[in-house]
Amino acid sequence: MTDATQMHDLIWFLIVGGLAGWLASVLVTGGGLGVIADIIIGILGAFVGGFLANTFGFAVYGFWGVLGVAVLGAVVLLSIIRVVKPARRNG
Repeated sequence: MTDATQMHDLIWFLIVGGLAGWLASVLVTGGGLGVIADIIIGILGAFVGGFLANTFGFAVYGFWGVLGVAVLGAVVLLSIIRVVKPARRNG
């Protein structure tokens, strides 16, 4: 694999992670955690979603399938984070 291919894969990985993290922050009440944290949540969510898909025997194909699984995992991860560390209220 060339360096250009590896950089291309990394960029797509970050884009999908960012989209998944942002969508999860929209779906889960409490708002986002910031751009960098949303990307990290999305990337970790992709691993969680992949694990869940594999555990339940779902095959994932294409960009939309990968994004859907990443969002699902990010929603699960963000929900756990919200339970463990609730958002602070101003006032």
